[in-house]
Amino acid sequence: MLDILLTASVAFIISFLAIPVVLQIAEQKRLYDIPDERKVHTQAVASLGGVGIFGGFLLASLLSIQGYLNPEFQYFFAAALVIFFLGLKDDLVVLSASKKIVGQIIAASILIHLGGIRINSMHGLFGFDQLPEAFELALSYFTIIVIINSFNLIDGIDGLAGSLGVLTMVVFGTYFFAIGFQAYALLAFALAGSLVAFLIFNHPPAKIFMGDSGSLMIGLINAIMVIKFINVASDPSIAVPLASSVAIGVAILIIPLLDTLRVFAIRIFNGRSPFTPDRNHIHHLLLSRGLSHAGVTLTCVSANIAFIVLAYTCRSLGSTYLLLIMLSLAFAIFGLLYYTRRSGSTLVVARNSTESKSTSKVVTLNTETAAADHN
Repeated sequence: MLDILLTASVAFIISFLAIPVVLQIAEQKRLYDIPDERKVHTQAVASLGGVGIFGGFLLASLLSIQGYLNPEFQYFFAAALVIFFLGLKDDLVVLSASKKIVGQIIAASILIHLGGIRINSMHGLFGFDQLPEAFELALSYFTIIVIINSFNLIDGIDGLAGSLGVLTMVVFGTYFFAIGFQAYALLAFALAGSLVAFLIFNHPPAKIFMGDSGSLMIGLINAIMVIKFINVASDPSIAVPLASSVAIGVAILIIPLLDTLRVFAIRIFNGRSPFTPDRNHIHHLLLSRGLSHAGVTLTCVSANIAFIVLAYTCRSLGSTYLLLIMLSLAFAIFGLLYYTRRSGSTLVVARNSTESKSTSKVVTLNTETAAADHN
């Protein structure tokens, strides 16, 4: 337990000290995310918070995790570096969706083929257990890439992606600590500590955004955690085995995961690119009902917790029935929000670079632009 507290504390302190430096550099270089007709925020804000998050997370993890006992972690950090620099470049000069996907595939391949993070069984979901290797690989790639993008796409308002990241890391970290997987627990709490520090600067009105360098990395670590969780929790020989591990894993990530899949499905069904901006994200639907940024964040986090409690409480039903119940309930709520949204809403997608069509997200803010922004 002491190692967990120290790791989270070190990550918090490093990120807490680093983010003001990032803010200072952004101000000196006049690098800001400028609001336009497609964004929720109304003032120029730096979007390089992922630099501070990654710094605290990486240093705390490297100091606490014994690499010689956990050789797969070198590949986790390699994949994290790929995703971090991919996101950082997208924060500075927007990458096309195809280039981002290529980078994510590279990171996923490192995890799957070198780090051993792959879905090796369906664990009884829909009556399936072992699957052909080709299908396992395809499913593993799909799962990792979807989860990586899910946190990127839900990072649309102040505090939301960071708060959901803290929730998922605390849940995964607590479970891995309980079953003796110390390294995975340390990894989770290192990211949780960094995110808590970031949220101090990101609560409404935000002083800084995490950008893609932060949101994509949160997605990557969650992908590692949920696949490891599903594979381990279903093993009856561990200290705390869990029935319906697949459904519980989905429940832990249900808000960002289902919002991404739902929005992509709607766009494809309507004959549009899945990366086309729209006003269908869960946070936009809640904002259209008059909730503040803090209210939306509290609602989404509370709903995510409720689904986790539901999945854990009803785990004896089995993954198939439990997953169908959760999906039915979740999509009923999404549908209610969508069809009762306020007409004529001006809400648009905010800061989701995967969906952006502009050439740059962080731009130089000259004196005239700065003055106009404050008027």
